[in-house]
Amino acid sequence: MFTGIIQSIGRIHEYEARGADARMVITGGGLDFSDVAIGDSIAVNGVCLTAVALTPNSFTVDVSAETLRVTEGFTPGAEVNLEKALRLADRLGGHLVSGHVDGVGTVYRLVPVGESHLLEIDAPRELARYIIRKGSITVNGVSLTVNKVDGARFALNLIPHTLEMTTLKHLTADSRVNLEVDMIARYVERMMQFTNTTDKD
Repeated sequence: MFTGIIQSIGRIHEYEARGADARMVITGGGLDFSDVAIGDSIAVNGVCLTAVALTPNSFTVDVSAETLRVTEGFTPGAEVNLEKALRLADRLGGHLVSGHVDGVGTVYRLVPVGESHLLEIDAPRELARYIIRKGSITVNGVSLTVNKVDGARFALNLIPHTLEMTTLKHLTADSRVNLEVDMIARYVERMMQFTNTTDKD
């Protein structure tokens, strides 16, 4: 489990294709690995991956063909947002994030508005029903608040600190981004489906 508060910007230092799968060595960008053990989870661009090897400055992950198929951002040399798994004693500064990407969205535009930036993203239509104004969403691992929704397009405000501390500053029109909707929305939908089915019985 994660919070969507990015702790470091890392980089995919090595990329080894293993059939349809891949093994990657990711440098931590100053992230402290002293409390990380082999087998622990680290979110990479919002994707929960398992550390299979560690050095003081990097970690290695194995990424399945399915994960590569349904996510974006895993290319040699790419910068990636990193977050270590949440501990029970940590502050929940963002929102509860599972690290299981729901779909890939496409950036419509990223433009300056005052000191901040407006980011608009077109979500896959099947995810649009989970995205609401003032709700939470994760974009490339970053916990953000939705300011506006228009069909499958939603808008976010990025303050200077968010741009500085994440890879979102590199986004341009047509960039593809990993999206994870608020898990509470999915639970509510499932409960409503179950309630409706029970009522019919």
